[in-house]
Amino acid sequence: MVDLFLNRVLVENNTDQDELNTEQEIVGILENRILMLFFASSECDNCQEFLPVLNDFFKRLKDPAYIEYPKLLALVYISLDKSETQQERFLNELHKKVLFLAFEDPYRNELQAMFKVKIVPTVVVLRPDGSLLSPNAVQDICSYGPNCFRDWQESAEVIERSFMLNEDFDNLNMRSATDPVRRLKYRTEDDKRKKRWWKIWVKGKEENEQEDERDGAWDRKRKDGDKGIWRIR
Repeated sequence: MVDLFLNRVLVENNTDQDELNTEQEIVGILENRILMLFFASSECDNCQEFLPVLNDFFKRLKDPAYIEYPKLLALVYISLDKSETQQERFLNELHKKVLFLAFEDPYRNELQAMFKVKIVPTVVVLRPDGSLLSPNAVQDICSYGPNCFRDWQESAEVIERSFMLNEDFDNLNMRSATDPVRRLKYRTEDDKRKKRWWKIWVKGKEENEQEDERDGAWDRKRKDGDKGIWRIR
């Protein structure tokens, strides 16, 4: 999926419209993420109606004001506008963490042909390896909101690194993103059992040592001719 935009220029939809044009920048912002390609036009009424729904969907998964750990998700706006002014008007209403291709970049049309986009709005969803998750997720986003991302995540087997154990980084071949959480749960339970066993063993060892000391004391008294009462063992 990163390869889709290598040697291309992505622009951040912030005030400065910062350009990401190096391989390191592209990899850093797209690697191990589910990618949404949003094809739309400001002249399209359906696109205008869908825009606030998409903004809400995206901010609830990415904005720290709504979620503690932003999801591994990227959204790129592919403009099908007829003029740069129309594109800028649409960008002004889009979330500021959205990426986009410059209006003069012909790659916009190549992507439209590549994913056979015939209607707008269209949201193409791709796995981190570039394979297709959904040819158009507009209906899912409208119907299920942020909950549909969980299905994408499970299907794409995206690993939430914020929940991973150190040793899990050496083995990313897991069934789903919830594996590290389950492993942490089972590992914690194993540690508790080990601690309980250790406490029992130490306590028993100390009791045996105390008993040996008492036996030794009685033996010494017997050798010295002590006629006291013997302990029943």
